[in-house]
Amino acid sequence: MSAGHPTGPVRDRNDRRRRTRLAAALLMAAVLGGCASFSPDGGFDSVQQAARDRLGKELVMARADADLAAIDRRVAGLLAQPLTMDAAVQVALLNNRGLQAAFQDLGITEADLVQAGRLPNPGFSFARLTRGDEVELERSLHFSLARLIAMPLILEVEQRRFDQVRTQVAMQVLALAADTRKAWIHAVAAEEAVRYARQVMQAAEASAELARRMAAVGNFNKLQRAREQGFYAEAALSLAQAQQSQQASRERLTRLLGLWGAQTVFTLPERLPDLPAAPPDQPDIEREALGQRLDVQGAKLAAEQTAKNLGLTRTTRFVNVLELGLEYNSSNEAPTQRGWEIGIELPLFDWGGARVAKAEAVYMQALHRAAETAINARSEVREAYGNYRGAWDIARHHRDEIVPLRRQIAEENLLRYNGMLIGVFELLADARVQIASVHGAIAALRDFWLAQADLEMALIGKPSLAAATATAGPAPAAEAGGGH
Repeated sequence: MSAGHPTGPVRDRNDRRRRTRLAAALLMAAVLGGCASFSPDGGFDSVQQAARDRLGKELVMARADADLAAIDRRVAGLLAQPLTMDAAVQVALLNNRGLQAAFQDLGITEADLVQAGRLPNPGFSFARLTRGDEVELERSLHFSLARLIAMPLILEVEQRRFDQVRTQVAMQVLALAADTRKAWIHAVAAEEAVRYARQVMQAAEASAELARRMAAVGNFNKLQRAREQGFYAEAALSLAQAQQSQQASRERLTRLLGLWGAQTVFTLPERLPDLPAAPPDQPDIEREALGQRLDVQGAKLAAEQTAKNLGLTRTTRFVNVLELGLEYNSSNEAPTQRGWEIGIELPLFDWGGARVAKAEAVYMQALHRAAETAINARSEVREAYGNYRGAWDIARHHRDEIVPLRRQIAEENLLRYNGMLIGVFELLADARVQIASVHGAIAALRDFWLAQADLEMALIGKPSLAAATATAGPAPAAEAGGGH
């Protein structure tokens, strides 16, 4: 034995110490790895809470066939009666498969979070080398020290990303609810429009038939008959366009509700809800929106996450290839060789400055985006509230001024017809104009409820304000009285 190697009991004690240290290190790694585990709800509870607090609605994540069966039963109960706006929103939140797919993003992101909290598996290598009659056996166990050092920072980054995904999924829930409300409003208004277009069509058809008969006996000239026939043709075109709009709006609602097969034969109420007595005053609407809008919160969270990523880049740019290894080599010609080694990347050519500069630029970009989101949120909520108040004024004007005046004119014309002061064509033309005024009132009421849906969305997320002024379909041909 050479003097450089401990012998006998001394070597045994050293071996026991090394084995004890190695076992302790492996136990510590197992404990650290076991700290990262999946949560019972997978992040879904916070999304459910957002739906309850902001919408008053129920959410269910379909994880198994039993969940889908329960959703089908709940949806069938809601569809068994005329579908109200609130019931439509509930059906969409339960049954929309795109939303169910978005819920799976929570599980995907949580899996990344759990993975970030677990140590990478250690590596083991074994080598058998020969040199003449000498046989050397090399064994080594190694794992990444860089990952161990950076793990707390990586965990924090993944946790923030998980929080951001939860906010995004909650935003998808709220956006689906707003889209469903607006689709329901369009569908109900389109059905009302078809109903009144049919009435215009009937009046125009009666007028055209009477004109044909009068022309046949020589009591109507070609111009008068052509005018009545033209009114009938326009009414038929308006009815066809209204029916097309009705079908398209109903199909859009069907898609948002996630319905298919026999489920698509659902019924809607005959008319939109009545106009409220007065719109509420909301002087602090901007502050309220900034405090609860999820897109503003998401932008702030993204900026914070980017800041943390910048800190991670600065910390790990010198130790991103740091490894620790344990070696155990034996030979039939020499004593067993034991030891450890550390490998580290030398920053001779790349000091990480480019990565840090990129991270700083990304962080400043996130700050500017967060500021832009807040500025846009203020403007959007002001615009949505202005649209809401304006739509209420217009709908009230139709309800309290235009429709009553048209009704009064119709009653007076009926008295004049009964007194033989006007003819049947004047009476039919006035009936068409009255029906058109009702159609205008329906469109105004529709626009009010769309504006309210946009306002509700503007308080919690980014609204689609352009839809507030969209038309549900063409107005029926009604300007028939001008020639009489």
